[in-house]
Amino acid sequence: MAGRSVHHTAIVDPSAELGENVEVGPYAVIEGNVQVGEGTKIAGHALVAWGTRIGSNCRIHYSAVVGTIPQDLKFEGEETTLEIGDRTVVREFCTLNRGTRESGKTVIGSDCLLMAYAHVAHDCVVGDRSVLANGVQLGGHVIIEHDAGIGGWTAVHQFVRVGQYAFVGGGFRITKDVPPFVLASGEPLRYYGLNLVGLRRKGFSAERIAAIKRAYRLIYQSGLNVSQALRRIPDEMEINEDVRAIIEFIESSERGIIGR
Repeated sequence: MAGRSVHHTAIVDPSAELGENVEVGPYAVIEGNVQVGEGTKIAGHALVAWGTRIGSNCRIHYSAVVGTIPQDLKFEGEETTLEIGDRTVVREFCTLNRGTRESGKTVIGSDCLLMAYAHVAHDCVVGDRSVLANGVQLGGHVIIEHDAGIGGWTAVHQFVRVGQYAFVGGGFRITKDVPPFVLASGEPLRYYGLNLVGLRRKGFSAERIAAIKRAYRLIYQSGLNVSQALRRIPDEMEINEDVRAIIEFIESSERGIIGR
């Protein structure tokens, strides 16, 4: 395999497609119907299972297991995929399942970090630049929007959504949707203000943050119920892109959003 480095103890199915400068460590297993982008490194004892698509310059660390079949009793062996974007890091002992016929795929975005022991179940979507800390467990059909962060050992109920730029503290349970830009903590999980550290790190201006804060003041601190607050927002402030994202997220929530 010119331009590639595959350890002599690794097992690579002849049908697997490996890009240029891919590295495969000792005792790693790469099954058939797999695509690995150029520059990606797969460490020793990792398993890249059938139906996996890995982008360029990713890092799959020791003993990670990616693309295995769903832990779903309704799964009947249908052809589905796990798709991982570019430059994403999957640390030791992570387990990432492929999709079921409902969506056909599980998707991990680009520039994500999945720390050790994280689990991503079938049909999940993890947005670009998101971070799942050690031991985070995503149930099936969970959506983590881009630039979100989940603290260590947090369990996420199936079908839950976590909005863009939100951060959830470690060791909690997420059973309701977490709106964009917020900091969530406590048991039961609830709104603790904005994810100010994350927003500032991402380059949000003071004006953007002020508008987001004003919207959430109406939603969580005005004494109005959520539906009333959403109706009030257009009367009280300008609807910019961030505020629109908040409104659309909450209006489309099926599980309801976390309380205060």
